[in-house]
Amino acid sequence: MSAFNDIRDYVAIPRVLSLKLSPDGSRLVSVVQSLNPDGKSYGTALWAIPVDGEPYRLTRSAKGETTAEFTDAGDVLFTSSRPDPTAKDAGDEVPALWLLPRAGGEARQVATRPGGIGAVRTARDVVVFASDVLDGEEAGEEERRKARKDAGISAILHEGYPVRYWDHDLGPGRPRLFAARLGADQDGRLEDVRDLTPDAGDALRDTSFTLTPDGATVIATWRVPLPRGQMRTELVAIDVATGERRVVVAEDHHDFTHPIAVSPDGTRVACSRERHTGLDVPVRNELWIGDLATGQGRGYAPDLFPTDVEWAPDSSAVYLVADHQGRRPVFRVPVEGEHTRLTQDAAAYLGLNASPDGRFVYALHSAVDRAPGPARIDAVTGEVDDLPSPAPRPDVPGRLTEISATADDGTTVRAWLALPENASADNPAPFLLWIHGGPVGSWNDWQWRWQSWIMTAHGYAVLLPDPCLSTGYGQEMIDRGWGNWGPRTLADLDAVVDVALARDDIDGERIAAMGGSFGGYMANWLAGHTDRYKAIVTHASLWNLDQFAGTTDASMYWQREFGEPGSERYANLSPHHALDKITTPMLVIHGDKDYRVPIGEALRLWWDLRRSEVESKFLYFPDENHWILKPGNAVAWYETVLAFLAQHVLGQEWKRPDSVA
Repeated sequence: MSAFNDIRDYVAIPRVLSLKLSPDGSRLVSVVQSLNPDGKSYGTALWAIPVDGEPYRLTRSAKGETTAEFTDAGDVLFTSSRPDPTAKDAGDEVPALWLLPRAGGEARQVATRPGGIGAVRTARDVVVFASDVLDGEEAGEEERRKARKDAGISAILHEGYPVRYWDHDLGPGRPRLFAARLGADQDGRLEDVRDLTPDAGDALRDTSFTLTPDGATVIATWRVPLPRGQMRTELVAIDVATGERRVVVAEDHHDFTHPIAVSPDGTRVACSRERHTGLDVPVRNELWIGDLATGQGRGYAPDLFPTDVEWAPDSSAVYLVADHQGRRPVFRVPVEGEHTRLTQDAAAYLGLNASPDGRFVYALHSAVDRAPGPARIDAVTGEVDDLPSPAPRPDVPGRLTEISATADDGTTVRAWLALPENASADNPAPFLLWIHGGPVGSWNDWQWRWQSWIMTAHGYAVLLPDPCLSTGYGQEMIDRGWGNWGPRTLADLDAVVDVALARDDIDGERIAAMGGSFGGYMANWLAGHTDRYKAIVTHASLWNLDQFAGTTDASMYWQREFGEPGSERYANLSPHHALDKITTPMLVIHGDKDYRVPIGEALRLWWDLRRSEVESKFLYFPDENHWILKPGNAVAWYETVLAFLAQHVLGQEWKRPDSVA
């Protein structure tokens, strides 16, 4: 019996989330997520993965551990909300910084902050970390937080934008960067802790930062507010000794953003350069490499959207991860010369770490049909060897194949097709179209949420297409769908669905469609523009674009593409204008803590469906965000979707899942 048959077994599968290589190249450390004993939540722990041995667990605490970083001595720095046994008063449980000695022994707390400690970077004996700080004098931070809590105040006064991000409110504190030195005493805390960015304001919201190899300079993203709620992201250098800040690179109509990496010789920086979009200016990301001293640089590999970067030890090239033809390979991009593809398989890679001797690149290795685990890549040949994983990969319940179609404008549209093992001409499988989010994205990796193999385990053939706006097919694939979401995407989907349904191992009569986020937008668009599907599931979906564009957490981004609310593009592309054409039964799913696609979209859609008497159901999660992440809620999500599809696609009697009220 597969773990995908019982969804409770599936949500209990441990998950490898990250990978970090020690300075001497002898071991990796990974954050592994697993189900807590109560079955209601997930916890995390650090695992060591020797490059020539078996994994072993490093930490155990009820609160879990995250953001592992190695010091130059090979000790591990991590953050955790675990209580400090040496503290007289534990206070509020916010993440603190801990150090786990390489030589063994218990982890010890080395730094705390009233607002907690977030991302951490270290080089030589320097440690830089991010922390949330209330406006005003940093010295009175703890007292002011306590006074606010004791007074029962939750109000936040904003004077800028944005005010929310994905699933959390911004403020009242704002992030700053702090620098410190590792204590000379083996049992000591960090020394000389100081605020590097007292004037940051909102500039470090969602920041990415790193240290130069000598520990002397922080390279960080820095947000600059612009008129009419817009912003630009620059790259800045902050002197660790003085806090002096200078701009490394800034460019009108562009952001310099994550991922960021400084060359081992300390002379160059690599990052992503993203141009600002407009009505007729599609999104475009590229690798940018520039001189740290002068800021002079240029773009590289223009058709590759950087997901992760890592310098070669000799500083001659960057290893780059980017979507490509339904995969996410590793590329080698020399500072001088043309880029080449290093890995040749159908896998997806992330978490790059180059070995000190330059022979190997370590990474998380996954695919649509393969859960992530650690791997070693030969830096010359691209040969990949899997390493023993702290979380064994589950066997998928089916087989994966690849199909393609020619769209009406001559463009090739490709897709993955996950099939049940027993699907055949004598036993054709019911069909499920699953549309990815983004819209700028690709079906090319394992999904812990929105997992197609659960559907395959229950008998469905699942099509995972990459239509227009998908990454990995060159800039033209994005350009052709820009500002034309519904019509262009539907034409692409129709073309590849037609090819799938022509197969004799798929039942062309029993078909359904679903999607989340942008995929939810397209599910709504399908509902109003075709009647070929027996059922449609729409998750975290956009329904009224005019309403959405002003209530999402990043209105400035969407209004660049769609223009001012009420414009012609909103009228042409908003799914709610086709309400009177909807006859297909719909399952609406939404979390109340979703700030990217606010709950108002689902409430409006649900009301419109009810007053139009469309057969429909609404699965509502009061305590969830965009993805529905809690184990019990994930079970309810899958069980409700499967019950809804069984009713309308398989013709079974509706049976309310036990997991929902």
